[in-house]
Amino acid sequence: MVLILVGFGLITPVFAAETAVGTATNLPLPRFASLKSDRVNLREGPSKEHRTKWIYEKAGLPVEIIAEFETWRRVRDSEGAEGWVLHSLLSGRRTALVAPWGKDKPVALRSKPDDAAPMTAALMPNVLGVVRSCDLKWCRIVGEGAEGLKFEGYVPQGQLWGVYPDDKFD
Repeated sequence: MVLILVGFGLITPVFAAETAVGTATNLPLPRFASLKSDRVNLREGPSKEHRTKWIYEKAGLPVEIIAEFETWRRVRDSEGAEGWVLHSLLSGRRTALVAPWGKDKPVALRSKPDDAAPMTAALMPNVLGVVRSCDLKWCRIVGEGAEGLKFEGYVPQGQLWGVYPDDKFD
């Protein structure tokens, strides 16, 4: 935030559009990525000598990269846990969890990006999907639910953890 003095001692805040970038990749920080493997160690620090805090056991889980140090990335998961992961265990493939904050409240999967479109499924919180596109309001996701049932459709962007409110991509 930049403060600008105007007139007789009035202070008006102006928010500068500063985007942080990683020192190793020069990519924006923070940004979302996903886990490449079914076994990924979350470490206390950026080396294999640091203690493992947690072991993720689901490939494709979204994580938020919040810092970089050489070949290590500091990540945050949907529950707020933070630690360091080796960069080679991360993918740029966009995935998301359906409303992990939603307890047992399902989220409607729609056939089109419209609240009036037919509902094709009710996705429970923490269902994992691959994000194909987002348009600032809706995201098209695909995935596999319980018992191998495949799904594809549109979910309100605000109901996903793994995309930002201002993400727009095809």
